[in-house]
Amino acid sequence: MAPKFGTSGLRGLVVDLTEPLVHDYVTAFLSACPHGGAVHVGRDLRPSSPQIAGWVIDAIRAAGLDAVDCGAVPTPALALSSLNAGAAAVMVTGSHIPADRNGLKFYVPTGEISKDDETRINGALGQPAADTAQGSLTQADARAAYVARYTDAYGTEALSGLRVGVYQHSSVARDIMMDVVQALGGTAIAIARSDTFIPVDTEALDPDTKKLFAGWFAEHDLHVLISTDGDADRPMLVDDAQRVVPGDVLGAVTARALGAKVICTPVSSNTMIDAAGAFDFAQITRTKIGSPFVIAAMENALHADSAARVVGYEANGGFLLGFSTGKLAPLMTRDCLLPILAPLAAARAAGQPLSALLDALPPRFTAADRIQGIATETSKAFIANLTDDAAARATFFAATGPESALDTTDGLRVTFENGDVVHLRPSGNAPEFRCYAEAGSRDTATALVDTYLGKLGATLSA
Repeated sequence: MAPKFGTSGLRGLVVDLTEPLVHDYVTAFLSACPHGGAVHVGRDLRPSSPQIAGWVIDAIRAAGLDAVDCGAVPTPALALSSLNAGAAAVMVTGSHIPADRNGLKFYVPTGEISKDDETRINGALGQPAADTAQGSLTQADARAAYVARYTDAYGTEALSGLRVGVYQHSSVARDIMMDVVQALGGTAIAIARSDTFIPVDTEALDPDTKKLFAGWFAEHDLHVLISTDGDADRPMLVDDAQRVVPGDVLGAVTARALGAKVICTPVSSNTMIDAAGAFDFAQITRTKIGSPFVIAAMENALHADSAARVVGYEANGGFLLGFSTGKLAPLMTRDCLLPILAPLAAARAAGQPLSALLDALPPRFTAADRIQGIATETSKAFIANLTDDAAARATFFAATGPESALDTTDGLRVTFENGDVVHLRPSGNAPEFRCYAEAGSRDTATALVDTYLGKLGATLSA
């Protein structure tokens, strides 16, 4: 399958991300979108990323613009660097997907590209490069400002007394996480650093990885365990009860800790934020899944009220800050560190373990996983059939009971009379079929995902 845009930029097999194709997309981006005269370039730690980043830099310079090589750096750190410089950015990453795939994420000087920008880029493909003088190449340290963003905001005592395991694997933020934890007064313990790229999906952790957590907690006497996906725009946080905290719970707790009033989040996110009395949010907007849709909703809120205390977050945990709070300036791109630090700091300030803070939340629990190797066209056809055929839907979901509501904002989301929710959706940039579930207990939500992924696998492989 040829590389294509999804909800997180251009993605495709490494063998298909050829030098001419990379040049074409970068040239189209520079001709179709604002860039400020310079482009910051970053990359993750997968084996193909240095070469692809080199092609990106060549294309930028060939267009007569200045290229700023930031090296291996988290996506949010690159975004912060380009934002502060008033420049565009290109991140070379495949995020959480396997190393045989990679991609490009594009940023204009104000942040992530929009769906309209994406359309303009696609429309500019195939145009010859401009005949112009070659731009310059410089290097920059995007890490320092990103670390300082959180050390300045939270101070030297925010994590005092906490023993924090840092599951390093091949996350491009693995050293930054260590630095930040220690700067905030915590004790950081490096765990499972890997020289081989590991595709950690924080939204659907591999069961074998989860089995390692108990041993790490015991071996290192941990209070919590943290990590990120490959390019560090998605967090992972395991609490003191050794439970992986879902990203949409981290988002809700972070939003509350920051004093946010306007929440923009995809339709798949936990509905606990709707519970009366638990949160003091004035407005909640549900979107399609993907940061461009969340950002569009945040921008609409800010257009209506420039002083709106608006944030966005996704079920994968990526958190977007749309207003200034304390020493934190807005950063409207998915970030991994803020939704890790804010809950930990809030729990410590309250004098309680993180698990106690989480156990006080409304009892709505989510689970998510996916089947890999399912073509997007196959997934879409299956969902279209269930959407259009009520009888087929009733048969497929018979084990959960009658439905009470249907939401087709993004995929197929079915709410049942007992309050359970099952949401089926094809991935926008990988051959994966995802299943999300929500219920009144953690075990029920997990069982729903297991049941319907099993049914999907049996049905689509028959």
